[in-house]
Amino acid sequence: MRAMVLESPRTPLVARERPIPRPAAGQVLLKVSACAVCRTDLHVVDDELPAVPHPLVPGHEIVGTVAACGDGVSLPAGARLGVPWLGSTCGHCRYCRAGQENLCDHARFTGYQLDGGYAEYVLADARFCLPLPDALDDAHAAPLLCAGLIGYRAYRMCGDARRLGLYGFGAAAHLVAQMARFDGRECLAFVRPGDTAAADFARTLGCSWAGTSDRPPPEELDAAIIFAPAGELVPAALAAVRKGGAVVCGGIHMSDIPSFPYSLLWGERSIRSVANLTRADGTGFMELAARMPLDVRVETFPLEQANEALDRLRRGELAGAAVLVP
Repeated sequence: MRAMVLESPRTPLVARERPIPRPAAGQVLLKVSACAVCRTDLHVVDDELPAVPHPLVPGHEIVGTVAACGDGVSLPAGARLGVPWLGSTCGHCRYCRAGQENLCDHARFTGYQLDGGYAEYVLADARFCLPLPDALDDAHAAPLLCAGLIGYRAYRMCGDARRLGLYGFGAAAHLVAQMARFDGRECLAFVRPGDTAAADFARTLGCSWAGTSDRPPPEELDAAIIFAPAGELVPAALAAVRKGGAVVCGGIHMSDIPSFPYSLLWGERSIRSVANLTRADGTGFMELAARMPLDVRVETFPLEQANEALDRLRRGELAGAAVLVP
């Protein structure tokens, strides 16, 4: 099979021919139909996450069809499944027992500790694969596996916030904006200074206001979600939310948060992070995605152009999500 492989830190991926893997007990082998490109993939490639193994096939927003099953797995050949970031957990630690498997200390993650979907085939733990909405084709379903799921978890952490700020309007935010509009809430988008294309994109998806992240919004926010990996946005978001409001950090990696006056936090404002996802998140979000008219914006790339897709994401040149198609 063809695969795009990260052979050493901070280097371009290399196209390689690899044997098609065989599923062990509990695993399923999927023929990859599409794999979206996530900002976390950049953190993996740039060695910003701890102990990235090499060589590694990145990619954790995978749509594929069942090609073979290991012992103990009974899935029909050709069935379509999604493979998310959470690849496996221990199942018995205090977090797993409490319904917080996303915090499991022994979790393993697709495209990080486990080879991912920048390839023609991928192995996955069958218990952690997800069904996908029939209404979306493979390329448009792929971003749901992380941008959608993490966005959904972050959105739920905002509680009943009626006016929501989104910092960094990319793959996740463009889905969250639609969830909020579906629920009758108002969204305001914050983009990098000079990024008029992202601001225009946000307005087309129903955001009532779109402006630069270095300026305050026209009205106080009830909550804010930060998708951009920029720590300096945390004080800015705190300054934008009302007393009692929440700032949710939606990324796995962020640059250092600068010091800020306690007055920004005072008034029972809170800062929370989103760590990974649970299978319950997957079920809940996919049910929601099947009910609502979801406009998933994607730009497709051949598998061999994975480096170009990553570079375009790094430069902020994508409206929505990049998707690799083998």
